[in-house]
Amino acid sequence: MAARCHALIAERGWGFWAVESKVGGTFIGFVGLHIPRAELPFFPCVEIGWRLALTHWGKGLATEAAKGVLRVGFQTLRLEEIVSFTAVGNTRSRKVMLRLGMVEDKATFEHPDIPSGHPLREHALYRLSRRKWTEKT
Repeated sequence: MAARCHALIAERGWGFWAVESKVGGTFIGFVGLHIPRAELPFFPCVEIGWRLALTHWGKGLATEAAKGVLRVGFQTLRLEEIVSFTAVGNTRSRKVMLRLGMVEDKATFEHPDIPSGHPLREHALYRLSRRKWTEKT
């Protein structure tokens, strides 16, 4: 996965970036922007996403890093909208999305890459426009 992330950054100039601990500089996960490969009901889009090692959850690190990513997306790349999505039951990521100022779509969707009947198939979608982000920053 790291090689794929690196290749996409080399191609576009942006993507999922490695996140290091400020203390010690150890790799703790990634945060960044991505164009999903799956044919989602709201495609085309650019998503913001994150994955951090469990030992680093609950410290505000995903939110802190994601705020920097939103700045890149809206100021540098001039994106009109950034989305984020996760399994309905992933309350931790959904709380990060809300802290970022993202707005939840009322309708959920079934992620096409997850098999029918799987408990993680139903996803929630959150959106943030550049206009709304600019108003709150």
